[in-house]
Amino acid sequence: MHTFPESFQRDLDDLLRWRRDVRHFRSDPVDEALLQQCLDAFLVAPSVGLSEPWRIIRVESDAARAAALANYQTANAEALTGYSDDKAALYAQLKLSGMQEAPVQLAVYCDESTEKGAGLGAGTMPEMRRYSVVSAINLFWLAARARGIGVGWVSVLDPDQLNRDLDVPAGWLLVGYLCVGYPEDVNDTPELERKGWEDRRNALPIERR
Repeated sequence: MHTFPESFQRDLDDLLRWRRDVRHFRSDPVDEALLQQCLDAFLVAPSVGLSEPWRIIRVESDAARAAALANYQTANAEALTGYSDDKAALYAQLKLSGMQEAPVQLAVYCDESTEKGAGLGAGTMPEMRRYSVVSAINLFWLAARARGIGVGWVSVLDPDQLNRDLDVPAGWLLVGYLCVGYPEDVNDTPELERKGWEDRRNALPIERR
């Protein structure tokens, strides 16, 4: 197994720490060649049975972006009503989407009906295809951060409505809606932690059996 030098290991540790969910974006465009370098991370991502089930839609048209933003705004308003007064007040202060500013927006799907991989590893755990897509997104995220590009994962959405708005095939399952662009500022502490929404664990809970 190839071992990377300690300097690289330290840089990787820094990259992991500085990979943050970005909500505040600059609106200037991302260089297409640079973006493609980040997207190429999908090509080296692991997948169950080598099924490569990820499917990516680049959301570019005004109509598609407006529909996605309206979807988020509706879901966000509904989510707000589900919290107690204290949490609701804090929730209302959170910026949970960069959809109005991010120059690049990607809807990443899992093709649950793919025949690639011949079902290897997915027969008993079909969710492994979705986990594979998550793993690929994480590699893309790290590749983007290493190049100074921020990524924000929007999860406050109605996936069924988004599927209809983007007219995706029936066998596709939404895994992530990603906002991509240059961040307005950079911080190594998650915004949710800075805002007091939740604290990050400082120790990993591991049980033994």
